[in-house]
Amino acid sequence: MNYWPLIGVAVVIAGFALKRNPVLVVIAAGVASGLAAGMGVGDLLALIGDSFVSNRALLLFVLTLPAIGLLERYGLRERAQAWIASFRKLSLARLLIAYLGARQLLSMLGMIDLAGHAQTVRPLVAPMSEAAAQNDGIVLDDAARERVRALAAATDNVGRFFGEDVFLAFGAVLLIQGFYARNGIQLDPLSIALWALPTAIAAFVIHAVRIWWVQRSLERAHMKASGSEVTDAAP
Repeated sequence: MNYWPLIGVAVVIAGFALKRNPVLVVIAAGVASGLAAGMGVGDLLALIGDSFVSNRALLLFVLTLPAIGLLERYGLRERAQAWIASFRKLSLARLLIAYLGARQLLSMLGMIDLAGHAQTVRPLVAPMSEAAAQNDGIVLDDAARERVRALAAATDNVGRFFGEDVFLAFGAVLLIQGFYARNGIQLDPLSIALWALPTAIAAFVIHAVRIWWVQRSLERAHMKASGSEVTDAAP
């Protein structure tokens, strides 16, 4: 067995240890492994080109991060917070429950990657959630702010995970169908997706209650802190 193609692993380890550009490190590792395996330059370039074409959908994610970063640099988060702050009656629970419902419905329709942590949670939903919490009169310290951000991220996770299973063309649904087919049980993908609907509804209700409970706990913590401050300030 020829172990020389494994030199790419050493290139990756060395590149990351030296804190080099990850893209260049991965490309260098691929080239090193290809040459060590006896591939010609032409074959290696053809392989890289085929891999690029077959995975061109990943470019959407590659372009998302710099686009979001540029928007954040020019005040996207601050604009989102100011916009939500203008809705005085919009609470944290109402905002996140509405986002949870929208995320689940979009995932049920197959629009899974329309939202996500990089696209919506960090630049929009998290700062909007902070502003909505402040609409309730809650003063967010560092711990409470991190808790609100984590809740926003969890809301996106729950909405996607339990909504995508209802989409009949989702990979997990087809995987379930294939597993049962190999064991002699024929199931329609539509039936599998419909049986996921009660779970999605239960997940929505449970997480909505959790959002409401977190809001109430933040309010209680704020009232307790305010009361202690008033007591400390009293003569």
